[in-house]
Order: sequence, then C-alpha cells, then structure tokens
Amino acid sequence: MKRAKATAGAIAALTAGVLALSATPASASGTYSGLPYVSGSGVFTDDWGDEGIVDQSHNTQSNATCLWQKILWADGLLSADGIDGIFGPNTASATYTWQVRWDPLPGHIPDGSAGRNTWTAAGWSWFNSSDTQTGNTVSYYNGASHDFALRRDSNGYYHFPDNTGADRAAGYNYRTCS
Repeated sequence: MKRAKATAGAIAALTAGVLALSATPASASGTYSGLPYVSGSGVFTDDWGDEGIVDQSHNTQSNATCLWQKILWADGLLSADGIDGIFGPNTASATYTWQVRWDPLPGHIPDGSAGRNTWTAAGWSWFNSSDTQTGNTVSYYNGASHDFALRRDSNGYYHFPDNTGADRAAGYNYRTCS
C-alpha cells in the first residue's frame, strides 16, 4: 500500500513537472502560431488568423506592435509620429476605436487589444501581387486614409516600412522600428 502511494505520488510529481515545462504562456512565445514573426503562407486572406496579441501587457514593445500601429495610421486613427513600436494608451484607444469601426467578427467585444480576431479582421483590408523575381510576395494594406506596402519574404515573415521608410520585419521579440 505504501509503495502504491509512493508510486502514485512520484507519477503525479513527474506529470506536474512535465506540464510545467511544456505549458509556456502565450506571451512568452509571442504568437498563437508559435512563430516569432507575423507570418503566413499560401493565400493572404488567412495569414493573420493565428497572430499573437499586442497590447499593453503582451508584446508591448515590438515590431509587431509597430506593424499594428501602421495599420491604425492607415485607417486614420493614429498619427504618423505615434508609430513607435510601443503599445501605450494612445495605441490602446485607437485599437478600441478600430475594433468598433472595422471588426465585423460576430461576438467580438472591443477591448483595445489586438489579438487573433482583430488581426484576422485587419487581414481582410489588403490587396496583393506577386514579385516572382525576388521570391517575395507584395501586399498593400488598403486603409481608410492611407495605403502601405507589406512584403512577405521567402520564410513567410512580413516586412513593412517604418516611419522613416526603413524595411522592418514584424517580429514579436524585439523593437527596431521608429
């Protein structure tokens, strides 16, 4: 009887340890897809359906946040000088307004956080072409006030021009945009 309890206890401890090691919080990986970049493959319309959260608690300072701010700028909700890759109160407010205006997903309640539903809805506002000479696929975010180019590289990672026009990869784990 003692041996059975000891074995059961050891199994429980081992199981808890394995679960603790394998259960990484969503904010640690940065994305639902597990990739460190805003990425996609195949058809464009579903590329952003598995993207990570950018808000005041997740990926707060990142190039993915900078890309989200570029979308807010394109839709006339954020000024160009607000595109800095830092998800602060102005970005949260603009995100909330964007969700009220342009997020048609049923049951999605605006919260000022750009997560899976918000990225998915944003992905519907673009048109694309293919650049076969360089292996890149070029898209354009078609905003209410501005358009801007997006490039999906051969790894599937999205690139966009930051405020200065420099090419930036939309990563979750670093911030180089300005």
